[in-house]
Amino acid sequence: MNARPTPLGGSILSTLPTGRDPASVRRRVEAMEQLLEGMFVVPGLNRRVGLDAILGLVPVVGDLAAAAMGMWIVWEARNLGMGRAAVMAMTARVGFDAMLGAVPLIGDAADLFYRSNTRNVKRIRKYLDKHHPATVTITPSA
Repeated sequence: MNARPTPLGGSILSTLPTGRDPASVRRRVEAMEQLLEGMFVVPGLNRRVGLDAILGLVPVVGDLAAAAMGMWIVWEARNLGMGRAAVMAMTARVGFDAMLGAVPLIGDAADLFYRSNTRNVKRIRKYLDKHHPATVTITPSA
């Protein structure tokens, strides 16, 4: 039996679950948050940055792409059944981040400090921990 090659050479994308269950959603949103906010460390600043900060360097289109990826996290939260107020607050965070990103230089600096995606994923984790305790994962403390 021949094994099919994994897409993207066996990257993290091929290992993410595609289910609608809370544990699968948790893994997907945490992976997206890692991609957007923590891909690598900026030398000298010792700050983790990701695709959000990199895309923010491209005027207009980059900020819109980063906002679209941030809204995907909000969409996943909505599909989990989070309340309207929580989803609206998460949407406002992404919108605020996008508006900050529209301002040259200030938006680029804001990407280092205002992490809307990290805040939104933290809110999703709290919801999942309360309503779906089986999805709780233990993470090593730094």
